[in-house]
Amino acid sequence: MTSTQAETDRRQLGTLSVLAWIGDPAEGHKLPYLLAYTLGDGPGGREAGEAAARALLEGMGLPIGVEVADGTANPQKFDVKVLLADNQIALTLPGLNATCTAPDEWVEAANDGGQVYFLFATRAWPEAVPGQPVSAEQLKAFAGDEEVLTECAHCLVTVQSLQR
Repeated sequence: MTSTQAETDRRQLGTLSVLAWIGDPAEGHKLPYLLAYTLGDGPGGREAGEAAARALLEGMGLPIGVEVADGTANPQKFDVKVLLADNQIALTLPGLNATCTAPDEWVEAANDGGQVYFLFATRAWPEAVPGQPVSAEQLKAFAGDEEVLTECAHCLVTVQSLQR
């Protein structure tokens, strides 16, 4: 069996993690954010994981930088899918799936607005291990870093919901 370059690049991503957050709703923050990132623990290490993330995004036609791709205009044809069931988020990209648990205020904002601001970081974040809490300071240090932000794909994505 042979593997394509895309399959090889995806393996190089290593662990793909997803983190959901929202600013303080009491301060008027109502936009839910979803961040995907690699831990940099793939077979080729951090640099290969970061290159694989960049190749994946470029292959999807998502701009890396400050431009925001609008996936809400035609969500059926947009390659980034976000599905919400209770507090569980499922993120689907071509050939990749990841899940995370969202806080209640994130769920409320996603249900109210019907969309999420999605970022896919090309920089690895090995400190943010799945299942371990990420403090507000850690999140701000990573997701608020200008270099990280200019090396992300930014998208508005329609949130699909499973009603119970």
